[in-house]
Amino acid sequence: MMETKKIIFTLLGVFLLITASKSQETVTFNAADGLKITANLYEIDSTLPYLVLFHQAGYSKGEYRETAIKMIKLGYNILAVDLRSGDEVNFVTNETAALAKKTGKNNSMLDAKQDIIAAIDWAYYKSNKEVVILGSSYSASLCLLVGKINPKVKAIVAFSPGEYFKPQIDMKKSLKDLKKPTFITCSQREISYVMEMTAFVDSKYKTIFSPKTGVGEHGSKSLWKSCKTNKEYWLALMMFFNNIK
Repeated sequence: MMETKKIIFTLLGVFLLITASKSQETVTFNAADGLKITANLYEIDSTLPYLVLFHQAGYSKGEYRETAIKMIKLGYNILAVDLRSGDEVNFVTNETAALAKKTGKNNSMLDAKQDIIAAIDWAYYKSNKEVVILGSSYSASLCLLVGKINPKVKAIVAFSPGEYFKPQIDMKKSLKDLKKPTFITCSQREISYVMEMTAFVDSKYKTIFSPKTGVGEHGSKSLWKSCKTNKEYWLALMMFFNNIK
């Protein structure tokens, strides 16, 4: 067991040092209400499945400016999406949110659900393979709700999901019949809350993680270099992806 851990940590060190040679490109597609969704595509092989990334409240696809390149090494093409509810982060403006405001489209966090569905469709039909979806904060909750019932979704990764949609939606009750591989992670401060919210999810489908050597971060910021426990998060994430291959 110790030898296996040593190997994993060695691979993790290599993984975090690798720089992908494939640059990003901008793609667009439409949500059900006609809003144009903007996303960054990191494609290494058109035959590979997609990992689709969604940001937290007030942010943009720039949340993954540092981490999307590293996620390619998980064996997926990457699509980092601007949802209609958001703004700017890491000097990257949320183009979808700006267009939603300009055109008068509904842009609440819950309205972004249709953007997630549109992104799943786009990625699925690019490779004809089931996708993995990854959400951060409010989009993590949306990923759990959408991924649970969407046949195009293979697995779900949720960074700091929460009860963001009450009274319209009760997450704890809604997740009761979730039966897909699901990785749920959060900071130490959030762990008891997350455990309670996912109490009805069968343990054979869920992996719940929080860091041991520090408090961690809210959302996918836990993967940023600025997070002191980022290697713990990366290791747990890699192990989950290894298990769903």
